[in-house]
Amino acid sequence: MQYTVGISEMLFSNRMEDVLVTYSLGSCIGLTLYDPDAQVGGMVHCMLPLSRIDPVKAVETPGMFIDTGVVHLIQGVLDLGAQKRRLIARVAGAAKLLDESGVFNIGERNCVVLRKVLWKNNILIAAEETGNTIPRTLYLYMDTGRTTIKSQGQERELA
Repeated sequence: MQYTVGISEMLFSNRMEDVLVTYSLGSCIGLTLYDPDAQVGGMVHCMLPLSRIDPVKAVETPGMFIDTGVVHLIQGVLDLGAQKRRLIARVAGAAKLLDESGVFNIGERNCVVLRKVLWKNNILIAAEETGNTIPRTLYLYMDTGRTTIKSQGQERELA
């Protein structure tokens, strides 16, 4: 069954038949975490790097921000039986869609904060497709942990 992860949302699964998908990643970050031994995974679609700009919103919607969303994603997959040392992280997004002049650099800032949060949790990024000026759709197949990106009419594995 396919489940959509909306903007500022996250989903977790331990059901082999599930596919998690998030659409239209622009400057946002899509992160998947998957434990191949436990066959547990999750996905988050974060908009902004740091929750300190709106602490109340961060409590209500932790997936809106990288610093709170990634921590909640990690905890969610651990609660389903994943082990941190086995987690495979894959990342997509961080494009410069509406900020080609680089005034705000939201995508770039999202990547920097993401790397810091993952590093603090001893999780390395196994694969990523970030930057550029194209929107991306991200899929996580729970039966194998295969992660794909669809953009500009083509789908490719994020390996």
